[in-house]
Amino acid sequence: MDKVSEKVIIVCAPSGSGKTSIVKYLLNSGLPLALSVSATSREKRTHEVHGEDYYFISADEFRKRVSNNEFLEWQEVYSDQFYGTLHSELERIWNAGKAVIFDVDVLGGLNIKKHFGDNALSVFIKPPTLECLKERLLGRGTETPETLKKRLDKSEYELSFENDFDKVILNDTLHVAQKEAYDLISNFLKK
Repeated sequence: MDKVSEKVIIVCAPSGSGKTSIVKYLLNSGLPLALSVSATSREKRTHEVHGEDYYFISADEFRKRVSNNEFLEWQEVYSDQFYGTLHSELERIWNAGKAVIFDVDVLGGLNIKKHFGDNALSVFIKPPTLECLKERLLGRGTETPETLKKRLDKSEYELSFENDFDKVILNDTLHVAQKEAYDLISNFLKK
């Protein structure tokens, strides 16, 4: 296995921070990266594709796979709403000669970092303010008052972990944050 395929990049952020936009940019940047597709028990949204956005499985199937030790990491993010990383995803990506990039929940990201140590780079994408985060979430047009409150409460909790990451990138201006992430990851992969 070469140096790149032994490495993992972990990108975490509160919902609405721009994490997914930055990860998509990195995947299209020419860096030897492939996205680890997470498994989830949440309902599939209309625009999502099984096997590309997530592996959509039932909560019962998720629990069964947990008991079979098929996950590198997993979290019950909301009640009966599980997210996790299957070991088979890492093998798929490393066999293609690429580094794994994770777009995961903060606690899942910290667990992955502990597992891989120096072969992992953990990056936290931070919004400028909670108010800015609220505006971004409202701009999606997908939040009810209840889900907005739940996401903002969770975001405040997740922001308390930013200092546990190797690098924090402030996403005030998307293209600036994308360039910073590219430079950081490019240098990490060269080590």
